[in-house]
Amino acid sequence: MALKMLVGQKIMNEVVKYKPPPPKKAGAAGAAKAAGAGGIEWRVLVVDKLGMRMVSACTKMHEISAEGITLVEDINKKREPLPTMDAIYLITPSDESVRSLIRDFENPARPMYRYAHVFFTEAIPPRIFEMLQSHKDICRRYVRTCKEINIAFLAYEAQVFSLDSPDTFQCLYSPAFASIRGKHIERIAEQIATLCATLGEYPNVRYRVDWERNVDLAASVQQKLDAYKADEPTMGEGPEKARSQLLILDRGFDCVSPLLHELTLQAMAYDLLPIVNDVYRYTPGPNQADKEVLLDENDDLWVELRHEHIAVVSTQVTQNLKKFTDSKRMSSTDKSSMRDLSQMIKKMPQYQKELSKYSTHLHLAEDCMKSYQNYVDKLCRVEQDLAMGTDAEGEKIKDHMRNIVPILLDANVSNYDKVRIISLYVMIKNGISEENLTKLFTHAQLSTKHQDMVRNLSFLGINVIADSRKKIYSVPRKERITESTYQMSRWTPVIKDIMEDCIEDKLDPRHFPFLEGRAQNTNYHAPTSARYGHWHKDKAQTQVKNVPRLIIFIVGGVSMSEMRCAYEVTNSVRNWEVLVGSSHVLSPEIFLSDLGSLSKED
Repeated sequence: MALKMLVGQKIMNEVVKYKPPPPKKAGAAGAAKAAGAGGIEWRVLVVDKLGMRMVSACTKMHEISAEGITLVEDINKKREPLPTMDAIYLITPSDESVRSLIRDFENPARPMYRYAHVFFTEAIPPRIFEMLQSHKDICRRYVRTCKEINIAFLAYEAQVFSLDSPDTFQCLYSPAFASIRGKHIERIAEQIATLCATLGEYPNVRYRVDWERNVDLAASVQQKLDAYKADEPTMGEGPEKARSQLLILDRGFDCVSPLLHELTLQAMAYDLLPIVNDVYRYTPGPNQADKEVLLDENDDLWVELRHEHIAVVSTQVTQNLKKFTDSKRMSSTDKSSMRDLSQMIKKMPQYQKELSKYSTHLHLAEDCMKSYQNYVDKLCRVEQDLAMGTDAEGEKIKDHMRNIVPILLDANVSNYDKVRIISLYVMIKNGISEENLTKLFTHAQLSTKHQDMVRNLSFLGINVIADSRKKIYSVPRKERITESTYQMSRWTPVIKDIMEDCIEDKLDPRHFPFLEGRAQNTNYHAPTSARYGHWHKDKAQTQVKNVPRLIIFIVGGVSMSEMRCAYEVTNSVRNWEVLVGSSHVLSPEIFLSDLGSLSKED
């Protein structure tokens, strides 16, 4: 079952649909009085930042309204008191959110709501428990429910999760944050453990050994998983589940993939277009107002196209449109233009929703192609040559500088793109001299801020300066280039090889060891049994896939090309499901900004 659906069901069943027992004094009469017209008791849903993003990603407003939620409020914003209504709080057990909860009921003459039903995203730490204990009167009088639902992550897509924690990059890679690192590792370990618990997995934990903090995170996750397993002994039961793995990687395992210009629709659009919070904005036609569209999995056309190469996207949209118009007996050509679509929408308003969808994706593909043809095409060839070390014919490139220098001298190329080129060059050379690096920066006329983006790769374990060169282990790469490979898309993210090797049990255990103390059972292929995999109590959730899962967590961001690999490997292997996630989702610009802001002072 898709991760988003699973989380959505859990939020609906355990939080939104939760019905507290009526107060003893009130009895049936009190319960009836509290319920409004139609027997629905209207309540307010109060959320913090993570709670809001979880609810937005996995539920729909009409669904929660149907269950009596009249309003969704941000706990950190000023709100109007509604003392006759109960409030459901979906919040993280953090100082800020719990302080706001207490503040809502501090004034007994003017409480914010009648009662509070509090659902924490994860286990309550001792210090937060003490904070609640120190306000016993408030808790006793107003808090009618206090539960932990153990969902402290965002279901970003069907097979992608995020901890919504961009500051992880700073906390774990910057020397300046060494003092709070332990606390931060505990926090993200708890979040990862809630993901495994939600999926009903008790996976074998392994990690990349070449970065010393991976083992700390792996051990912390294991500790949290053991606690969940003690509470729910059936978690991870069954021969298939026994083969599930959680692999923890640091971002230094592959810094090439987050920097390349990708030419599949999702990665390309998020790199080249100003998409903010998954919202794409465009002008449908002359004299028409701008339109905003949410790119998410509720749009089946987006799901179908997001991993396709840009070269085929426009063709596929027009083919789908032709099928649709033929089925509705509308006139359409094989090459429907934007203007044709606008005319169709005016003539056939009953099909506006479907036709607008085709219009959106034609615009999206066209905007991507405009950017590509303006300047990205010449960057792509050089980037692919740098990443592969060979040209499109497979010949080894002896002198990369001939290709690089013209781009660095070109005033029309942005500083960000120049940083991408220099970073790729530094990585293919496994470090260069300080003198050569300075020359490249001078050619490119980069500011100190942009130079730091390249230099700070060293905090991720990359050899930037040749003097400090240390041996870096590389995962053996598979030969994937065929006649049908696009010349500008020859690079395959390293994570795809890791996923396949992990499933085939070929991943080098010296560099990717399992945590000690857990018996591994990755080779055992048992027949599928209907008795296993249905650990959820809810009958509606019994479609949980009974296959082992490979869950990969990357410390410090996952790129969209790596997200695509999870779907590709799942589709090709069939009897495994691959999920990938991170502290946050990266575009090349976010990755470079993260690198640039790494502080050096301890």
